[in-house]
This record gives sequence, structure tokens and C-alpha cells, in this order.
Amino acid sequence: MAQTPPNNSRLVIKLVAVVLGMFGFGFALVPLYDVFCDITGINGKTNPFAATYEVQEIDTSRTITVEFITRTNTGMPWEFAARTRQVQVHPGELKTVEFTVHNPTAKNIIGQAIPSVSPGTAALYLNKTECFCFNQQPLLAGESAVMPMQFYVDPQLPADIEIFTLSYTFYDVTETSSTVAMNRG
Repeated sequence: MAQTPPNNSRLVIKLVAVVLGMFGFGFALVPLYDVFCDITGINGKTNPFAATYEVQEIDTSRTITVEFITRTNTGMPWEFAARTRQVQVHPGELKTVEFTVHNPTAKNIIGQAIPSVSPGTAALYLNKTECFCFNQQPLLAGESAVMPMQFYVDPQLPADIEIFTLSYTFYDVTETSSTVAMNRG
């Protein structure tokens, strides 16, 4: 008696459906993660818009240490550094720090700095009134610049956060930039 091979077409259809479902779920994870992080405040992203500073009570009973880390993305040839590696600030106090950037290449480059805060919850309480990260930064070949960042820490910062790190990464966005051509006269 000859056996007929089993019909596996239903199994193949189910497996293809599972693979397509997993692929779709992978694409959905990014927006779902962003929504989750926005709700919980654990993403470390700072507000991309300038905050307004209104004179307020400065909490001199607390001192917060803010550390600064700078780096450039792979392929970004700029030299980027914080003039001050860390500052002590009282919640509510307006503070200004400076960063330096240099384009050592022979070509004009447009950069964009992306900030991140660790621990992520501290990002909710860091308010930048002025920052080079709000806009793309064009640098001519060989040019250097000093870029200020002005901020204050909200007095509502949880008491268990005594130190946090603000990290900036510069990316080369020359090819995708909407910034007007860089031919300064």
C-alpha cells in the first residue's frame, strides 16, 4: 500500500502568516516604544523646544550635579567638546555652559546635535532656554564655534536624583539638511 504524502499547505500558510505578523510587529515596536516612553518619561529625551525661564524660588538646600558628555557619530569628523565637564546647580537656578566644535575638514558640513539624559526621568525636569541642539549647525571647512546651552533644573526634580548626565551626539546631516546653502561671504 502506497502512502500519500501529507498536504502541508495549511501549515505553510500558517507559518507564512506568523512570519508576516512578526515582521509587522517589528515595525510597530518603534512607535509603540515612543508612546510608552512618552507616557512613562523614561526615554531620556529632552524637550526639543526652548523653555521660558521665569524668575522663581531657587532651592539652595539642594545641589544637583549635571555632567556633560560629548561625542560624534561614526563618520562625523568634527571635534566636539564641553568646556565644562560638570556643573553644580541649585534647582530653579539658570545656568549657562559652553561647548566647542571644530570642523577640521576641507568641506562644509552641517551637523545636528541630539541630546539624551540619564537617568531618563531627569529629562522631564531639565529645561533648556537656549541650546545649539534646537537647530542644525553649519560649519565651513576649518571653522570653529563656541555654542552656549542655557538651562535650569525644575525644583520638582525628585529628591533621589542628585546627579544626572546630559549627553550630546553630533550627526552629519549635510545630505539631508533643509538648511540654506553654506556660502557665507
